[in-house]
Amino acid sequence: MVLRLPDDYRIDPEDPRAPSQETWDRMSPEQRARVVDMLPSEFTLDAAPPEGDAHTKASAGARFTLDAFFRRIGRRIYVSSNLAVYYPDERCFAPDVLAVCDVEPHDREKWVVSTEGRGIDLAIEVHVSGSRHKDEIENVERYARLGIEEYFYFDRRRRILQGYRLPSAREGGGARPLAYRPILPQEGRFSSEVLGLDLLLEGDRLRFLHGNDVVLEADELITRLGVALSEALASKEDAERRAQAEAERAQAEAERAQAEAERVSLLEKELAEARAELDRFRRAKDPRG
Repeated sequence: MVLRLPDDYRIDPEDPRAPSQETWDRMSPEQRARVVDMLPSEFTLDAAPPEGDAHTKASAGARFTLDAFFRRIGRRIYVSSNLAVYYPDERCFAPDVLAVCDVEPHDREKWVVSTEGRGIDLAIEVHVSGSRHKDEIENVERYARLGIEEYFYFDRRRRILQGYRLPSAREGGGARPLAYRPILPQEGRFSSEVLGLDLLLEGDRLRFLHGNDVVLEADELITRLGVALSEALASKEDAERRAQAEAERAQAEAERAQAEAERVSLLEKELAEARAELDRFRRAKDPRG
């Protein structure tokens, strides 16, 4: 059986979009599943031009650093990078890093808002080369309009970090305005309410801080664990050496004690024999004895 989709929904290979919410609501569960399968999860080079290792290291490094950190502390937050995101009837986009709070962090091929039941909470874009207009201008307007809570823009070449956050409904006078306000840094640190972390530039590296502690990147974590393991092994070997030395000293003490006990026993025997010999001598000297 071939499932017919609503006539007002077509996928344009040059501009793939999820259905409008109105069209989605008219679809059956089977039709929705088919639509999700049809939405591409990969992009052409024109949609996502490559920017080399510097860009890949910055975006993938941030993704894996955050994902590993939240898994370690047991927080349910989904973190991904370059994942196709589909808002209803919106041009698809793929942030360098995205985060969604309080959802299962299982693997996904795409994020379809109508299927997931919510949009993303945070986007981070990394710029290395080419035009900065999309990241600096277009995304600030678009991500706010889509209701993405926070947006951070990291220009690695110029070593610039900017942060934006949607104001609360209280700050907006009731209805929540869909326009960002800049996040003002404190001593170079940009706070993220979504992540519960601060963002900071360290040279040309984007770092995350939990309180005053730097969230370790994968290579740093491996190095630290390696050092800790080496120290633990060294401590274990030292303890074993001390225990062995103590055992050897205890054995020597036991042997000395045994030798001393044997010497005392021999002396006691010799003393008894001497006394017996003395008694015999006295009796022999004194016949009346």
